[in-house]
Amino acid sequence: MIVRQLQEAEKTDRKIVDPNGNWDSTRLLLKDDNMGFSFHITTIYAGADFRMHYQNHLESVYCISGEGEIESLEDGKKYPITAGTLYNLDQHDRHILRAFKEMKLACVFNPPLHGTEVHNKDGAYELEAEPIKG
Repeated sequence: MIVRQLQEAEKTDRKIVDPNGNWDSTRLLLKDDNMGFSFHITTIYAGADFRMHYQNHLESVYCISGEGEIESLEDGKKYPITAGTLYNLDQHDRHILRAFKEMKLACVFNPPLHGTEVHNKDGAYELEAEPIKG
């Protein structure tokens, strides 16, 4: 059984901060946990507006709090994100994420992340990264 507390994990190297200043992500489950997916609590900072394209991963996102939108770069459609919204990037969707108010999100990635990933120049996470030790 794996039991972790978010407040404790936030004080360790499981908390990754975006070098571009858009988000932080506390990675509660990672590849080395052998669950077949990773689970993160991510904060998107108010005013963030950035492109992503998870070419190597599928992601499911549930909004716990805050307000923003996701824009599909395939068709230009915009979808509001508020507490209770679930969105799924099931087609490796190219998108823009905007936070009008700080958003707290629960995120699941398949395949699981190793833990140290940040977005590359294409807005994706690489398949291989350094694992978090601990």
